[in-house]
Amino acid sequence: MTRRHIPFPCAEDTLIGTLDEGDEHSGLLIVTGGNEIRSGAFSGLATLAARVASAGYPVFRFDRRGVGDSSGSNSGFHSAEHDLAAAIAAFRENSPHIQRIIAYGNCDAATALMLNAGGGYDALVLANPWTFEDDQSGVMPPEAIRARYVAKLRDPGEALRFLRGGVSLKKLASGVRTALKSSAPPSSLVEDMANAMASYDGQVRYLIAGRDRTGQAFRAVWQGGDNVEVRAEADHAFSKGEDSAWLLDQILSALNEQARQLDMG
Repeated sequence: MTRRHIPFPCAEDTLIGTLDEGDEHSGLLIVTGGNEIRSGAFSGLATLAARVASAGYPVFRFDRRGVGDSSGSNSGFHSAEHDLAAAIAAFRENSPHIQRIIAYGNCDAATALMLNAGGGYDALVLANPWTFEDDQSGVMPPEAIRARYVAKLRDPGEALRFLRGGVSLKKLASGVRTALKSSAPPSSLVEDMANAMASYDGQVRYLIAGRDRTGQAFRAVWQGGDNVEVRAEADHAFSKGEDSAWLLDQILSALNEQARQLDMG
């Protein structure tokens, strides 16, 4: 496997990407969110890219403007459209044999991809999309809290923890009060995501980490159909060995499906 670091333009700035080469005609674009650099936390995305490339698929990941090695200012996921377009162009230029691109993002990177669903992706793999407005500070919606408590009630270990005094009664009372509230209407961000995805005709799979508040909140408010896969014990980054293997399988499944479609003509 060959790995190359590639500078490419985005408006007046220069972005830095990394290409793990592969011979297949479908490729993976990895998008990061927030201030995460292209290698990912503890090199998690670099490892993911290497594993996907070892299956023959080229993988391109990059630092958005104002992040990592790239110049410019980081304006957040709402302003990622030009970064994404520049990355796709660089990916195609440096892997001219690819015919289809699957994009993967976690958290607000997934949201950026959803808001830019017409950006030239043949399929999307979206993990724990961010649905909170800027002024919500990650507050869980009532429906997500209700779902969380239902799951806890079904877990004998949680019941035993409660009986042993391992549960904060103050936090429990606060959670119950929130859970009993009426569900708020969808946020404008969720509506924007839904409107953008309504016109997208590529394949989509949503991946939810069962122990992640962001994923739980998305699952509670999203009305996007049955293409949602939940990994019940996973954390936000799918960092445990068996969870990272599951994530890899999901991404490879999406890539394999695109390869199958190409073979069928």
